[in-house]
Amino acid sequence: MNTDQKMRQSTSASAYGGRAGTDAGDGDPPVRAKRFWSARRVPAGIVALVVFAVSGLLLYDVAAVRSGRPAMRWREWLADQLAARPLDDPWIMSGAALLAALGVWMVVLALTPGLRGLLPMRSPGAGAGAGKDVEEAEAGVAGVAVRAGIDRTSAGLVLRDRAMEVPGVRSARVDVGRRRIRARALAHFRDLDEVRADLDTALHEGIHQLGLARRPALSVRVRRSAKSKG
Repeated sequence: MNTDQKMRQSTSASAYGGRAGTDAGDGDPPVRAKRFWSARRVPAGIVALVVFAVSGLLLYDVAAVRSGRPAMRWREWLADQLAARPLDDPWIMSGAALLAALGVWMVVLALTPGLRGLLPMRSPGAGAGAGKDVEEAEAGVAGVAVRAGIDRTSAGLVLRDRAMEVPGVRSARVDVGRRRIRARALAHFRDLDEVRADLDTALHEGIHQLGLARRPALSVRVRRSAKSKG
């Protein structure tokens, strides 16, 4: 990287919890917060409808055969195909692979929480002691459990507004992930290192005010437009 490039870009990467002493809130102990689980009503409804339709059709066909009527043509055709085709037939292997993929997909949906776009927030009183679960600190004044979360897009907009308040920032973009927040800013005056330092401080304060249960790492990059001078 030449001298001109160094003057046009300033980068920092720091852990949010590593700024002890900047304010009282940064020293709060981490809290283990459970993620929100998706109800997944659409996949569950689709699976239920498919199982219901196939089961009803098979039950009707079996009852019809038991009563002396001939089986449906599609079931006879399917039975003949399964009896005539070997196990290494491409159609048999493709169908088995498709069914296996659907099974794995259903298992993944059952074991993962989903809702990756929703970040858990600290509950009232969650900082009462280190290592406590949220369940122990979730009790409100009336003994009602309180859980809160914030959308990652909304959190990014809040932090972007924070970044735009920093003197020298012309435009900013903040991408909020589950473990890391990446901020990209374009400066049009002031020294890049000074803008980056102020932006880093403002964003750390903004992250703290969001009240996230899991404190993400912060990456800040500031650059100057090629058309800008100074």
